[in-house]
Amino acid sequence: MPLPRLIAVIDIGKTNAKVVLIDSSTHLQLAGRSTPNAVRRDGPYPHADVDMLWRFILDSLRALHAEHGVDGISITTHGATAALMAGDQLAMPVLDYEHGGPEETAAAYDAVRPDFTESLSPRLPNGLNLAAQLFWQAQAHAADFARVTAILTYPQYWAWRLTGVMASEVTSLGCHTDLWAPVRTQFSSLVAAENWDKLFPPVRPAASVLGPIRGEVARDTGLPAGTPVTCGIHDSNASLLPHLGAHATPFTILSTGTWTIAMTVGGDTDKLDADRDSLANVDAFGRAVPTARFMGGREFDQLVGDVVVPSPTEVARVIADDIRVQPNFTPGVGPFPHARGRWTHDPDGLTAGERTAAASLYLALVTRACLDLCGLGRDVIIEGPLARNALFGQALAKLSGVPVHASGDATGTSLGASMLFGAGKRRAVAGPAAAPLDIAGFDAYAARWRAEIA
Repeated sequence: MPLPRLIAVIDIGKTNAKVVLIDSSTHLQLAGRSTPNAVRRDGPYPHADVDMLWRFILDSLRALHAEHGVDGISITTHGATAALMAGDQLAMPVLDYEHGGPEETAAAYDAVRPDFTESLSPRLPNGLNLAAQLFWQAQAHAADFARVTAILTYPQYWAWRLTGVMASEVTSLGCHTDLWAPVRTQFSSLVAAENWDKLFPPVRPAASVLGPIRGEVARDTGLPAGTPVTCGIHDSNASLLPHLGAHATPFTILSTGTWTIAMTVGGDTDKLDADRDSLANVDAFGRAVPTARFMGGREFDQLVGDVVVPSPTEVARVIADDIRVQPNFTPGVGPFPHARGRWTHDPDGLTAGERTAAASLYLALVTRACLDLCGLGRDVIIEGPLARNALFGQALAKLSGVPVHASGDATGTSLGASMLFGAGKRRAVAGPAAAPLDIAGFDAYAARWRAEIA
């Protein structure tokens, strides 16, 4: 089958959902549509608004096809999410992983979850371990869970809605779920122990074509009946995919958005710490990738408000006056999960530029701590929104001592997901290396930051 040229990528992030059109011959984004991905609060628990998202997907496919044409569809989504199916309907709503319900059964779950040496998955709060969600749903909503005939990780749920074909896939199974054993490349012991093994469809490669779109999808969107759809991929691994084979190993990809996720390809798992939100992700080819992360995008938004590019004078003042942000503003996650976030100065007395500068330096310092856990590559390549934050890149270059590049591709996860068609046939290009931050006092500033983490 010839590779599609115009690829519609369904990209469902935790905060926003979008459908973008990528030209596979130029790797440029031609058009796109987006919508907030709001959590619904009705029903038995907070859950994804899949009906709204489905309407948005169909409307977007229809518009993009009318404007440009669509030759293929690829899918990427955030992790820690699954659709529990009863035949061809949801058995229960798609649980929001930030809901605290799974904490109700945490003690019982902790008694049965696999050891870190097997899963390389740390114990995380709420529903961030997908298996903890399933365990809680099976206990708290036993009648509904008894109806479940299939468990679909989130990209594969949307692939099923488009094609009618059910599949499992390793990048979503391997992202801190407790469901996968990365070293053995198979389901963890927990899956059989909880009798979930028969609920997961066969594992298919992320880049496999599950099939053409359903007839009703073709009618609703105007797309050709034979339009192919890939199995789909976890979003951090979509960011990673263009870089596999493109750089000398080990190298680090920093995937940024709601989460800031450092993944060191070619690194080892020896320094991963189950108590500090480090883990092994699994790449599109099934290989373990040492990973550490924190909710950088969410914390940045919380800290800054109105983002203003700081002037050199404002950056220098933040460092000279020791205006610091200390971790952690998202309890239970990141390399400092038990620290309590604080400013060393009243942020209300700062200019918008000073707030942005202090928050950018904070993100760089936390990212450097993540690199102590997942391993520091020969190079660091930044994907996503933080690639546009020059101060962040300069500070990280100074802190790490290795070249730090903004990705040469502005489309981030969407580009990676489009590459599931013809995976491995194109390599990413990194932008120029950032100049390390050269402001007097920054080394001492960073040392005080580390010394005061509680």
